[in-house]
Amino acid sequence: MNILVASLFLVSSSDDANAFFYSQNYIIGAFKPACSITISLADGKSRKQVALKENGKTVLIPIFHNQETISGKISIEPISGKKVEHNGIKVELLGQIETYFDRGNFYDFTFLVRELDIPGEIYERKTFPFEFPTVEMPYETYNGANVRLRYVLKVSISRNYGGSIVEYQDFVVRNCSPPPSINNSIKMEVGIEDCLHIEFEYNKSKYHLKDVIVGKIYFLLVRIKIKNMDLEIRRRESTGSGTNTHVETETLAKFELMDGAPVRGESIPVRLFLSPYELAPTYLNINNKFSVKYYLNLVLVDEEDRRYFKQQEITMYRLSETS
Repeated sequence: MNILVASLFLVSSSDDANAFFYSQNYIIGAFKPACSITISLADGKSRKQVALKENGKTVLIPIFHNQETISGKISIEPISGKKVEHNGIKVELLGQIETYFDRGNFYDFTFLVRELDIPGEIYERKTFPFEFPTVEMPYETYNGANVRLRYVLKVSISRNYGGSIVEYQDFVVRNCSPPPSINNSIKMEVGIEDCLHIEFEYNKSKYHLKDVIVGKIYFLLVRIKIKNMDLEIRRRESTGSGTNTHVETETLAKFELMDGAPVRGESIPVRLFLSPYELAPTYLNINNKFSVKYYLNLVLVDEEDRRYFKQQEITMYRLSETS
């Protein structure tokens, strides 16, 4: 840094200054890729897309489903007046899991590769078609508190010098399910002996992501002064295993059911719409790397701000578009 500052002070004329900054730009330009890589999906414009945040920016990412064919074209264009010498060009389709406590290390559960070109030289824009038929993509894209599951197309131009040139194209996988054949209601009595006794009931134990939770809270005994009652949706994310298990619990939604003291025999209705919240399906033991579970948490607060709660696990699923 000191040398750079001294050099700036040594510039005395405008010509010398122009020469100095030109040389700096030339050095910076030397580290730019020798070509540009563009990945175009065959039906990228017509396919449904979802907005995701990447590096602080919101981008539109195409959505695919399990067993779909992923195809398109890859265009490579050298910068003006340059040629690209390479030892081969390939495209990979990767399904990866990254845990944030082990950031930078990816576990590849899907790995497919297509060779696009043999070693040679590229003087002008060149386009390569690619296709991955009926790809096994059993897990959904997921971006949680401690783990990320992603699918990506990776194009690599191998070179002897200057390092390989690599370009990525993410895509989202969402897998739908039909409604469950059995969907029992949840009914339970809870309380504190001689102080509080309530009965809560939810119409189902399994909900799709745009569903409505319907139920009621019935007060059988009330001998404490309750100030308010809330219903929360909590997501519990578990990563790792054994002593290296990391658990993160998030409150995704909080819905006020009651404000004020109830009396014995009072019934409070529950009607909570899930569509406004960004929920994902329940994931159980994804490749022995992580799990995601959901809970309905009933919270009562008395006038002394003591909290009483009862938690009940529910199952979330993505409803099939044809259902």
